[in-house]
Amino acid sequence: MGRTDYYNDPEAPDANSIKVAVSAVVQDSAGRILMIHRTDNDKYSIPGGGLEIGESVADAVVREVKEETGIDVEVTKLVGVFSNPRHVIAFDDGEVRQEFSICFLAAPRGGQLRTSAESKEVKWVAPADLSELDIHPSVLLRIRRGLSSSSEPYFT
Repeated sequence: MGRTDYYNDPEAPDANSIKVAVSAVVQDSAGRILMIHRTDNDKYSIPGGGLEIGESVADAVVREVKEETGIDVEVTKLVGVFSNPRHVIAFDDGEVRQEFSICFLAAPRGGQLRTSAESKEVKWVAPADLSELDIHPSVLLRIRRGLSSSSEPYFT
């Protein structure tokens, strides 16, 4: 299913749903960030997805990162809660979702890079090389907050 992200766009459709999502800034020992090239909007992103009934947010992070990238992770820190009502995601089926993503830092613990139905490319990227990728501003904000030295979680 395709999607279109609207960010601070006065022409954006009104949200008609909200769903708890998780995402993770995963860094390897060299400081590179785990990035996926999404199949639904053709942008690069950090791994993440929706919380399922019966799981904790930390369990959802571990599951989503593994599903999308093949990498096993351990959740290490809360980056923040991203709930900007001016960021909506319109899906082909008519759903227009307001952003609500809880972002974490996570450390790789094993696995092998691989793609999935949601990721057509998976790679480790040096922070200095992020500007070469087409990344949505909301994802860049999560990455910047994840890499910052602040000990306080971010929230909107």
